[in-house]
This record gives sequence, structure tokens and C-alpha cells, in this order.
Amino acid sequence: MNTKRTLTGKIALVTGAGRGIGRGIAERLARDGALVGVHYGHSESAALDVVAEIRKNGGRAFPVGAELGVPGDADAVFAAFDAGVREQTDTDTAADGADSLDILVNNAGVSGSGPIGQAVPEVFDRMIAVNAKAPFFLVQGALPRMRDGGRVINISSLASRRAFPESVAYAMSKGALNTMTLCLAKELAGRGITVNTVGPGFIETDMNARRRTTPQARAALAARSAFDRIGMPSDVADVVAFLASDDSRWVTGQYLDASGGTDL
Repeated sequence: MNTKRTLTGKIALVTGAGRGIGRGIAERLARDGALVGVHYGHSESAALDVVAEIRKNGGRAFPVGAELGVPGDADAVFAAFDAGVREQTDTDTAADGADSLDILVNNAGVSGSGPIGQAVPEVFDRMIAVNAKAPFFLVQGALPRMRDGGRVINISSLASRRAFPESVAYAMSKGALNTMTLCLAKELAGRGITVNTVGPGFIETDMNARRRTTPQARAALAARSAFDRIGMPSDVADVVAFLASDDSRWVTGQYLDASGGTDL
């Protein structure tokens, strides 16, 4: 286990951190010393469980509750985040949104769009609202709070770089994150802020549970990785931890494939 406290004094916000990849990221950043805002959209109990686990292991965290994909979502996230930072740091720095954030991880997302022949406008709009629009305006809200030298890390998907016709709207929404990363990396470099994308492949989370309901299905997914296994949230979290650290200071505007060599 990595015991280096490389993020001591840093403040992070991880969206969709109540389960799966987001939980793994929140726990890893806290283990590295960051104070972590554990965002959730619906399951407060899951987020509180993550916070409790982090605190039990000697880390620092607080819940941030706000639904994404609805009007005013970014404002609601940062209202809860600012309140949590004030409570945890016993300062008023977050009162005006200044110098209260170092690391933003846009992880929250929804899936299940289906092939184009089955697509309906409501599902498409939901995909774009949660997976693309929300991260865009979360970055906008983060920038006045983010200290120079900060980190923006977007969790995309292998689906944005391979053909997955069964999830076309989902793939499109994640592809938008890749493009946003390029643009923001150029724009924010003057402040020393790096912006990167991490692209997981098949990770053992609730999101893809339907694809591994039998031993045969699990084996088929595992076989798509060069390592012949399904990825774990920690496999992605460790990549995010690198991008959140000072070790990644010369890396920006990149898509980092964290798929375990899927479909090589």
C-alpha cells in the first residue's frame, strides 16, 4: 500500500464518489493526504459510508450532496462543497469561493443509452446533461476557487475511443470530455493548472454489472484486456492519483488509456 502523503494540504472534489470508480478515487486521494469532498447525487448513505471509511483510515473527507443534470447543479455542488470546506478547515476562505480547491475529478456519469435505433430524446438529453454539461459548468465553478497549480481530471471511457454502437449516446457524451480536456489544458496552462482525461475500460462496478452476470460473460470481458482480467476501481484511482500529484506537472491535455490494454 502506498503510504506517501503526497497531497497533504490539498483539497479535492470527486463527483460520483459514493461507489465504484469514484469511491476508489476518493479513498486514494484521501490516503495520499488530501481533504476530499465526496460528492453524491442520490445515495447519501453510500457517500456517508465512504466518508466514514476514509476517516476510519486516518483520512479527511466530507459529503457533498447535489444532483447533476438538473438546472443549477453546479451552483448546488459548490454551495455544499464550500460549506463542507469551511466546516473541515475552520476558516472562512471558502466563504467567497477563494483558494479552496486544488483537485477537481469529474467522475460522475450515467450510461445505458442503447444503439441509435432505440435512442429516445429524453435519454440522450440525460446523457449529455450529466456526462458533458455538468462537468463543463463544474470546471467553470471550480476555477475561481482553484489555486494556481491545480488539477482537473476528467473520467472518460474507452467507449469514446473504440466503436461501441450499443452505447452511442454514452460514447458521444464521453467524447465531449476528451475535447474539453484539450481546450482547457491550453487555456489554463498560464495558471499552472493541468487538465487530463483518464479512459477506463471494463471496470468491476455497478454500471456494467449486467455485462458479467455469468462466468462466461465475465471471462469474455476479462479476455478483452491484455492482462486477462476485469479492472478494479483501484486500477483507475492509482492513475488519477498520479495526475493529482506534482509528479504529473509536465503532463496536460492528454487522454490516458487505463483500460488494461483492452482490444490491443
